[in-house]
Amino acid sequence: MSTTTENGMGGPWSTSREKTYKKTTSSALKGAIQLGIGYTVGNLTSKPDRDVLMQDFYVVESVFLPSEGSNLTPAHHYPDFRFKTYAPLAFRYFRDLFGIKPDDYLYSLVNEPLIELTNPGASGSLFYLTSDDEFIIKTVQHKEAKFLQRLLPGYYMNLNQNPRTLLPKFYGLYCIQSGGINIRLVVMNNVLPRSVKMHYKYDLKGSTYKRRASRKEREKACPTYKDLDFQDMHEEGLYFDTETYNNLMKTLQRDCRVLESFKIMDYSLLLGVHVLDQSQREGGEPGQAGGDGKRPVGQRVLYSTAMESIQGDGKAAEALTTDDTMGGIPAKTHKEEKLLIFLGIIDILQSYRFIKKLEHSWKALVYDGDSVSVHRPGFYASRFLKFMSTRVFRKTQPLRFSPSKRTRTSIPALKSYSQEILSSQADERNEEDRRDRLGGACSLASLDTQAVFGSYLRPDLVPANPSFYEGSSMGTISTSSIFVSEPGIDQPTLDDVASSSTFTLEDSAICLTSEQSTMDADIDRDDGSVLDVYLVSLH
Repeated sequence: MSTTTENGMGGPWSTSREKTYKKTTSSALKGAIQLGIGYTVGNLTSKPDRDVLMQDFYVVESVFLPSEGSNLTPAHHYPDFRFKTYAPLAFRYFRDLFGIKPDDYLYSLVNEPLIELTNPGASGSLFYLTSDDEFIIKTVQHKEAKFLQRLLPGYYMNLNQNPRTLLPKFYGLYCIQSGGINIRLVVMNNVLPRSVKMHYKYDLKGSTYKRRASRKEREKACPTYKDLDFQDMHEEGLYFDTETYNNLMKTLQRDCRVLESFKIMDYSLLLGVHVLDQSQREGGEPGQAGGDGKRPVGQRVLYSTAMESIQGDGKAAEALTTDDTMGGIPAKTHKEEKLLIFLGIIDILQSYRFIKKLEHSWKALVYDGDSVSVHRPGFYASRFLKFMSTRVFRKTQPLRFSPSKRTRTSIPALKSYSQEILSSQADERNEEDRRDRLGGACSLASLDTQAVFGSYLRPDLVPANPSFYEGSSMGTISTSSIFVSEPGIDQPTLDDVASSSTFTLEDSAICLTSEQSTMDADIDRDDGSVLDVYLVSLH
């Protein structure tokens, strides 16, 4: 598609030694783009704002711009051409959604000269960058333009639901017709700002077949590397803090789900890496303004930076557009080198049609089918996400406090000591309450390991003495039982007590409360008889 004219024989649109596209020189193409966009956007301001309707996505407006000019168009020194604008009202809504005012859009695209970029890919497309670093103009093929037209209703719905996305943000679709030649253009957001030097640049798909930069590409001043190159140069990946990593992966998952629903595949993640430490050694400072100072530095498109695109909670954007990071995402290498990451998903206008299915089938016969780039959309999205989450982006592991052995072993001792104090206090309170209720009618026999002492005729009250609890190191009675006897009935022997235990006290603080409630229930009898309570400890 793109060639260089050496002898000036390319017609009125060609000059010597200038890059051409479809026999049209780059300078003539840039002039036609600025003339056409200037007229259509200016004419659109006279139309009132209203809701976007379904038929608006399929409207095509056309205007003829002769070289001598007309009542509606200015004169120019280029050949006559026709300029078409696709879905003008829909794209006006997209621009409004991202805070792009018509005057700013015209200033960026028309008032300042466009900068031609070298093409790192094999598509043969031309790329033009606006002077303020905001917009990219790319030439696209006929099938890509038609696919974008069909994509617009779904694209509109997705942007309404989530304007924070790493997907390309399309701001306009145009076509230049001259001499039987159609040149289609799309205006979208710029992912890699010129104001920040990219020390590394990658085009990542998650596949391995022929995913290494060519020798010609490596000889460029700023080459674009691929998947296998990334694994060689960043074997450990790029590290983000937990919140940033989660937001980034959540955004990628959401975007891949949208692309899969549209049956889109063969897209890439354009990744730019700025090494802060290296930049400081070189004497540069990140965030130096790339414009000419005529426009305010803080005037930026909404959700255009990498950091803004992955923030799900709507943090303040002004802090990101005025600091030295220029909206880059802070990251680190495994060697603790500080980085700024700029990224975005590109080349989404490739659907899994018959030709792509045939290409995959042919490559799968010769190579590993899962390693080739072209694949069905579902598998492509899964492979893409797996590669990004495991090989490219990684989460930093926070430092965890590990208590010493002495600290760990002292915790049970403190717990036992506190339980002993609480248990002793509860036992003393319950003992005093029990003596007040019994009033001498009931008695507690003193405890001994050999026999049961006492009689209900001559009760011996148990003294509230700390020695009562010395039999248990934890302040509890482990195997004690409570028995109730009535007058006139033989008292049980020690063996009977052991063989007919009613319930066991496991914890002194809890069991004494249970003992109190049992005695309260048994003492208040209708016949007025007095009951004896025996507390026996068995060893």
